[in-house]
Amino acid sequence: MRAVVYEGPRTVGVEEVPDARIERPTDALVRITTTNICGSDLHMYEGRTDLETGRVLGHENLGEVVEVGEAVDRVKVGDLVCMPFNVSCGFCENCEKGLTAFCLIANPDPNIAGAAYGFADMGPYNGGQAELLRVPYADFNCLILPPEAEERQTDYVMLADIFPTGWHATELARVRAGETVAIYGAGPVGLMAALSSTLKSASKVFVVDRHPDRLKLAEEIGAIPIDDSKVAPVEAIMDQTEGMGADRGCECVGYQAHDPEGHEHPNMTLNNLVRSVRFAGSIGVVGVYVPQDPKSPDPLYKEGEVAFDYGLFWFKGQSIGNGQCNVKAYNRELMRLIRTGRARPSWVVSHELPLGEAPEGYEHFDHRDPGWTKVVLHPNGQPR
Repeated sequence: MRAVVYEGPRTVGVEEVPDARIERPTDALVRITTTNICGSDLHMYEGRTDLETGRVLGHENLGEVVEVGEAVDRVKVGDLVCMPFNVSCGFCENCEKGLTAFCLIANPDPNIAGAAYGFADMGPYNGGQAELLRVPYADFNCLILPPEAEERQTDYVMLADIFPTGWHATELARVRAGETVAIYGAGPVGLMAALSSTLKSASKVFVVDRHPDRLKLAEEIGAIPIDDSKVAPVEAIMDQTEGMGADRGCECVGYQAHDPEGHEHPNMTLNNLVRSVRFAGSIGVVGVYVPQDPKSPDPLYKEGEVAFDYGLFWFKGQSIGNGQCNVKAYNRELMRLIRTGRARPSWVVSHELPLGEAPEGYEHFDHRDPGWTKVVLHPNGQPR
């Protein structure tokens, strides 16, 4: 099969690799029709993780079931399904609690809880930027989609990661109706956090970024864009909240946050949120942070540490929640929002490409080239 393979820093290729196949009775084999390039793929693409060369990328996947193992009961051949980026067993202690991002079984490394498709340190599973994908524990991991999803795949594929992750940011931050929300980062996840905040009836949603195309998308759903290359974002948020700060904050950037001059500061958005959020407010962090980053320009972050304004954080009585999204906690309910027309997450999609153009898609998305806000790949041709 053809697949997008990591070849080294800022290099991916579309190569012939062995077909994905059923390996265990609980597996399903899915013909991938729609898959996304995710912002977190760029950490690996840029060589900022220990992802080994030769791995197939892609953890935002949707497609048609073409084969099932003999122990698969619920999922049938012909079903159109979307898979959470989390690979989870469904029966360990954490999965039983709904913490599927921290499955104790799916990752063979006993020191790591949690697994994912095509992701560094998250188990041996190849990704779905390919013609076929093996889905372990298929009955648990496959979300069966309604028939109308066939013609709305760019909406429904967002259920694999970014829509639930944006929602998760607002859950960690404890966003409630009528509150104000400050979101740092207008990449796809930040935009989904903004969408989620509006769906929760937030009174004001501020989105901080510096890319005009992304800020325009935030404005299209009623958020207030703040360009941090033109204004001091903390001051702008304080000015628009009567000097109190936002009720809630969402960090949707992660450890490769850059200032407007292009210098990397892994603590920048975290500390800006402490200053942007009111006393006794709360913050949700879904931007990726890792235990070690040897290539970081920040000496502390080489060891996964940040210079966090803990004194101010403590003094303000704030709280913080963080970590990867437990996609299955949200994906079925968010699917209903898409089906009923309440949510149209595909509004972030800028490009739909065949699999062979994935290297160009990665390059443009990584450069944040104007107009490249979310890239969708179709490994088996444009869906009918």
